[in-house]
Amino acid sequence: MIALGIILLIIGFVTGISILWTIGIILLVVGAILWILGSMGHAVGGRRHYW
Repeated sequence: MIALGIILLIIGFVTGISILWTIGIILLVVGAILWILGSMGHAVGGRRHYW
């Protein structure tokens, strides 16, 4: 999810499409939150860890 967010940020920045930029930021933030929760040991989506 983090990688997809970064890809959308780059595509949105290069092409100037603001909706891709916004979606990329949202995916990046959600991916970072899931990664932090997973590394703290909380079960995320039924999994013990989240990469």
